Amino acid sequence: MAHSNQDYTCFEITLEDGVAHIQLSRPEARNSMIPEFWSELPAAVNELSDSGEARALVVSSTGRHFTAGMDLSVFTQPDSLFSGGPDTDTNAGSGSAGAPEFGRVRAETRNLALTLQESFSCLEKARMPVLAAVQGGCVGGGVDMVSAADMRYCTADAFFCIQEINIGLTADLGTLQRLPRIIPDGLARELAYTGRRLTADEAKAAGLVNQVYPDHEAMLEGVLAIAQEIAARSPLAIWGSKEMLNYTRDHSVDDGLNYVATWQSGMFHPDDMAEVFAAKAEGRDPAFQNLLPVRRNL
Repeated sequence: MAHSNQDYTCFEITLEDGVAHIQLSRPEARNSMIPEFWSELPAAVNELSDSGEARALVVSSTGRHFTAGMDLSVFTQPDSLFSGGPDTDTNAGSGSAGAPEFGRVRAETRNLALTLQESFSCLEKARMPVLAAVQGGCVGGGVDMVSAADMRYCTADAFFCIQEINIGLTADLGTLQRLPRIIPDGLARELAYTGRRLTADEAKAAGLVNQVYPDHEAMLEGVLAIAQEIAARSPLAIWGSKEMLNYTRDHSVDDGLNYVATWQSGMFHPDDMAEVFAAKAEGRDPAFQNLLPVRRNL
């Protein structure tokens, strides 16, 4: 049975048979990332991960383009995310009453960047695999977002663009940190320095996407089928696999082997394996318990 979460400005969210689906839902604005986006996405992802009900998560979009990236309103509104507020005077000295001191303003800008980074890092930290399904343009913040997913898929008309360099900005929300671990370093640097579009065929050849589909409908059907296949596996074993893959990416082989040995000593119990063998013997699909809900507040 389909389950729909609370109302969001930027997303439509469903959960059915262990597969969660987050869809960017502002196609008339090319799904640009307005201020609400940055709080709604981590709230939705963390809620799905914490519940234990979602065993795979598909992130897709609506309309012609996946996303145009960060909306200009984030930069230009007086009370925008990158503004110190209408009363901020960044030239004021430390003794100026009512105006924040320059160093404090810049420190808050750093904190804001870290907060925005978490809006995408939550995909990497989620207890279930995240599958990104991209159609049309995946621009700027869109590349930051899909780089944090476990796997990426796209339509034949898709393209990826590190747009930040085209507007005089260094990308700072994850692209430059994650993309070189997904595609060849030289290609990642070329895209970061030139801001050119990476086509679907190039993305497939470079390993950025696992598969290219002819159109949006075929892509969603295919990606949801992969998500359903993941959801049919032991959620604890899947979580452990994601944890190990992410850890090993950032550590040596020896470190990774040591970590998985420690993980297995605490997390591995034979119940799920026994269920797999029993299900095969009885000619049925295995049934696994959900992960326990995360308790963030005691």
